Amino acid sequence: MAHNHNHGPMDYNLAFAVGVALNVGFVIVEVVYGIMAGSLALLADAGHNLSDVLGLLLAWGANYLVKRKPTGRRTYGWRKSSIIAALINAVVLLFALGGIAWEAIRRLSHPVPAAGKTIIFVALVGVLINTATALLFLSGRKSDLNIRGAFLHMVADAGVSAGVVIAGIAILFTGRLWIDPAISLVITGIILFSTWGLLRDAFDMALDAVPRGIDPETVRTYLLGLPGVIAVHDMHIWAMSTTETALTVHLVKPDPKDDDALIDKASKELHDQFGIDHITLQWERQPSTNQCDDACDT
Repeated sequence: MAHNHNHGPMDYNLAFAVGVALNVGFVIVEVVYGIMAGSLALLADAGHNLSDVLGLLLAWGANYLVKRKPTGRRTYGWRKSSIIAALINAVVLLFALGGIAWEAIRRLSHPVPAAGKTIIFVALVGVLINTATALLFLSGRKSDLNIRGAFLHMVADAGVSAGVVIAGIAILFTGRLWIDPAISLVITGIILFSTWGLLRDAFDMALDAVPRGIDPETVRTYLLGLPGVIAVHDMHIWAMSTTETALTVHLVKPDPKDDDALIDKASKELHDQFGIDHITLQWERQPSTNQCDDACDT
């Protein structure tokens, strides 16, 4: 049996610290001006940005925890903490969206005066803040899925803030107060769409499903193509964290020749082609009568 480890979490402490500080400051600004202007769109965006702060804090904490060394009891360390953080973030955000949507629907039938100029000014600040936060994670978006998620979320937030700007301009020139809660519902819909994807992926990861983007049949085909391998069984691929993927598999290879060299080759190519970091290969010299495929009941 052979193991290969490639550890992926990177240090983004400064990026997280600056991102949290910027977003906390902006949440305070949005709440104050949202109340002063009577804008649900601003308050809705403030609630969303508050959830972003929570998400950044959870991701920051998880980014620290996944680096903790394994122990005798926690043999994988705290890698799953990043998955738990994503799951918590998604659930909390869904509850917040329900409250925002309810208030927006109520205000559609009972519009409340809103100050268009204030909405435009504060939301423009939001575009700048979210864009700046996204740029903090720009360099790591291709190598770290967790960082890429933070980057894309901030980019989407910049777009949502731009939507609030549109609401402010529309109110300013038309005087139609229903535009504010209508834009709030649109914002809620956009966030719900991205949050549902986050919830689905985090839930799948928590259940040790094959990570999105990896085709298990393609991995199986690759393993069957290794020199001397005549069968593959008991293959499992799962996320150890939001940045690391693991694989365990039994390979039937009657001839023990070049086992070590093949392990090195397979480990490198599984990492390069499929992004699998933690690899455990078990050799078998003849097919086992107890072997099962991935669909076996256990």
